[in-house]
Amino acid sequence: MRFEQLEQFVALGILRHFRQAAEQTQISTSALTRSIQTLEDEMGYELVKRSTRSVKLTQQGELFLDYAKNTLSELELTKKLIFQSVNGKTGERLIIGYTNKASNVVPISCGQFLAQYPHVKIEMQLQEEHELSRKLQLGEIDISVYSQAINSIGSDIHLPDQLILFVSKNHPLAQKNDISKHDLDSYPMYGCFSQSKQVQTMLNEAIDSLNKSSSIKVGSIEQVIAGLEKSDHFAIASIEHTNAVAEHSELIQLKTNKSLSHEQLVVQTNKQTAVNEHIDQLLSLIKKAATTIN
Repeated sequence: MRFEQLEQFVALGILRHFRQAAEQTQISTSALTRSIQTLEDEMGYELVKRSTRSVKLTQQGELFLDYAKNTLSELELTKKLIFQSVNGKTGERLIIGYTNKASNVVPISCGQFLAQYPHVKIEMQLQEEHELSRKLQLGEIDISVYSQAINSIGSDIHLPDQLILFVSKNHPLAQKNDISKHDLDSYPMYGCFSQSKQVQTMLNEAIDSLNKSSSIKVGSIEQVIAGLEKSDHFAIASIEHTNAVAEHSELIQLKTNKSLSHEQLVVQTNKQTAVNEHIDQLLSLIKKAATTIN
């Protein structure tokens, strides 16, 4: 007994007409007749009463019609479940938010994912990091991807990008890779202030955080450089003086958290999003792409 025989019998049972049932199942009338006879032989009962005007099912035929319908319905359900297990639910939609720094990872990963799960719809949203956090908490996006600077040495000195610390090459801190505030406590400090009010505010805050506001000596970049060459001072300055420091062969910029940081991809999922096999695959592709690019 084959599934197509069940389909043919159901068509005949509903239409009660051999020619129409044969057309619906795309076989000839004679082939349909042989198919029904084969079913009757296998069942051992007459299923159809034939006459010149109509087709009637026997009592056994009515019972078999219910069986055939249920079997075909179960077959379709099983096909659907198998399809979903491989491809995800038909019509499923995922919303992925990402920042500009993750834009070289997310679109590539989504393209690879859609090649495997073409029936899952993906909406990508380019957002600021704070907006991603808000939308994730509200359940407006399923996955957020952003790039975050992490510190590779664990320094507790956190300077804005506009500021630098530097010393002479002979200073004890010159080759140290893990500089802490405590390391700076033993050494006096020079300061070279900026003409920018915004950067000057950052300088003042940094000096306060290093506990040097009461003892710092202030001068021009030339005076500060000359002072470093003759002492164990360290210096703070704005980024506008980076070239002057880099061009001086006896000076070296200290390795703070800023100079040793790197970007790490952060991937988060909405707590309400059910993590299944294909979502796991998408997350895996995102992380793999990030590793490859980095």
